[in-house]
Amino acid sequence: MATVKPFICVRPRAEIANRVAALPYDVYNREEAKIETSREPLSFLRIDRAETQLPDEVDTYDPSVYEKAKELLNGMIEDGILLVDKEECYYVYELIMNGRSQTGIVACASIDDYCNNIIMKHENTREDKEIDRINHVDTCNAQTGPIFLAYRSHRMINEVVEDIRKEEPLYQFTAVDGITHIVWRVSEKERIHTIKEGFGNINQIYIADGHHRTASAVKVGIKRRRENPAFTGEEPFNYFLSVLFPDDQLMILPYNRAVKDLAGLTKETFLEKVKENFTVSFLGGNAYLPDRKGTFGMYLDSNWYALEAKTKLKSIVDPVASLDVSLLQDYLLQPILGIEDPRVDQRIDFIGGIRGIKELERRVSVDMSVAFSMYPTSITELFNVADAGKLMPPKSTWFEPKLRSGLFIHQLS
Repeated sequence: MATVKPFICVRPRAEIANRVAALPYDVYNREEAKIETSREPLSFLRIDRAETQLPDEVDTYDPSVYEKAKELLNGMIEDGILLVDKEECYYVYELIMNGRSQTGIVACASIDDYCNNIIMKHENTREDKEIDRINHVDTCNAQTGPIFLAYRSHRMINEVVEDIRKEEPLYQFTAVDGITHIVWRVSEKERIHTIKEGFGNINQIYIADGHHRTASAVKVGIKRRRENPAFTGEEPFNYFLSVLFPDDQLMILPYNRAVKDLAGLTKETFLEKVKENFTVSFLGGNAYLPDRKGTFGMYLDSNWYALEAKTKLKSIVDPVASLDVSLLQDYLLQPILGIEDPRVDQRIDFIGGIRGIKELERRVSVDMSVAFSMYPTSITELFNVADAGKLMPPKSTWFEPKLRSGLFIHQLS
């Protein structure tokens, strides 16, 4: 059963929460992060991407970057920009995007649950990305970006959350990107007990977004255990900062694809090869956004085509092989365009669905030859892959809206 604990939260003062809250560190490149931290001097991105506060010649992963992050974090606490709560609490965190709401519980999840596969993963991680966040968390002695977790909706938890949402919030603001953020603190012992008991009845929790941050937090916790052989398991480093959402509130956007060239094929030969496994319909200038599983849009030579997987592909039942991202990879990108390993192949790029279908047309006009619009992977498909102990192909899911960093910080000691 899942262990999901309240925690001592470090958080911004209410009147400046909107200025501190920042998008996750990995949605920006270095130059974009530098522009954003110049625009908003209180942005928590200064801590998550502390290289923005150092000369450009300093490497992003230099030890001085992590020391700068620690200095900035401690300085925000000392200056009273960030407050340290006096007691362990849960927090209810609602995000509203385009009129659509999703509400989760901010808490600490157990590194043991991760190691014992109560917290399920569906993606591989890259060591270089892990090392960066390991150094950041360990040096700062804090987890600064919450992990996005999902669970099968549970009545007991839902009822507590709905009750809390009727009360006055701790924070409420709309960020510059139009996303509204509302936070309530849960300090009442009865409510804390109910939430903890509710998660104790849940067999599996799933990483929706943040595999690298989760793996890094777990590895820091294990390192701290080695350094403290008398650990009890209750120390803060045994847990990692999370926001847990019920599955029926989540929205997954497609993760679209674009490829630089046709692998030496003419357009005509390429289309003939595509028709071996897909029904192809010419749409001209009418952009195609897939509306059901097994369908794909393809933009080629200033024209749109609708692709539909043929019956033999739709009959695949394996939880990974049946994913739309797998069908495109296994029956088009790899055999026709020669994309053997999309994790490392420089000829393919992945474009989050939040950027819209026009971005695919733009990329083909600038630096790509063909682009594909996808139908989004469902949360049920994600759960099925994780439950089977398998891994999704890279860039299978794009969750929106993104959780903000800086609203909730978990110190490790």
